[in-house]
Amino acid sequence: MSRDYLSISLSFLLKFAIFSVLFVFFGITLFIFIKGVIYISPSLFEWEYNSTNVSLMPALINTINMVIFSLAIAMPLGIFGAIYLNEYSKKDSKILNLIRVTSDTLVGIPSIVYGLFGYLAFVIYFGFKTSFIAGVLTLSIMILPLILRSSEEALKSVPIGYKEASLALGASKLRTIFAIILPSGVAGILAGVILSIGRIVGESAALLYTSGSVAQIAGAMDSGRTLSVHMYAISSEGLHINEAYSTAMVLIVIVFFMNFISNFIAKKILKDR
Repeated sequence: MSRDYLSISLSFLLKFAIFSVLFVFFGITLFIFIKGVIYISPSLFEWEYNSTNVSLMPALINTINMVIFSLAIAMPLGIFGAIYLNEYSKKDSKILNLIRVTSDTLVGIPSIVYGLFGYLAFVIYFGFKTSFIAGVLTLSIMILPLILRSSEEALKSVPIGYKEASLALGASKLRTIFAIILPSGVAGILAGVILSIGRIVGESAALLYTSGSVAQIAGAMDSGRTLSVHMYAISSEGLHINEAYSTAMVLIVIVFFMNFISNFIAKKILKDR
């Protein structure tokens, strides 16, 4: 009787926690959309920013570029690192355990610490100054542990029978990894990529120190703000709060869209197999 009561209680608490999170999420999202949709106007999407139109277009382009280039650096390193840790390293290696502990620790470090590191390393030491490339390199380091650990766990979850069957049919180890193991673990890998995209898009503290907050479409060595920095800048001024809500709404839509595309790609890959 006591076990049944405990099971019912835990089930209730679990459902309550799930619905509470969903309620808060939809409540915040609905509030932002209600406050922001009223002030969406063509002037917010003009090519150049000024104090009159408060255009978010330069920040939007910088955000997309920041996501693309950060992932272009971090994804290959994280995925290939996960392949090495899962397929080539010794399972009882102390270095392997150290890498895993370090990766888990780096995932939990506040972004402001990465910003200070990027400022000291890329802005000052390497002489990149406050620039787009300094922000990209900082974000790449920030999301690398997340992609590495999620990719490693995804590769671990692939049934060992897949690997053994491929090797038994005469396929090389490298071909087995790229033709069997990686496609089978693509859903878990993309889950880490989706989380990384969310962290890049929502990042502001690290970019204030590295990429800067100039409202322009940034070249490699130019300072430029992303949407989250743009939203922080115009809200902190206290003059464009309504436009800040509109920017937040656009930011949420972009995150949803990127997540949808990532899930679509994952399902497409799994279906084609």
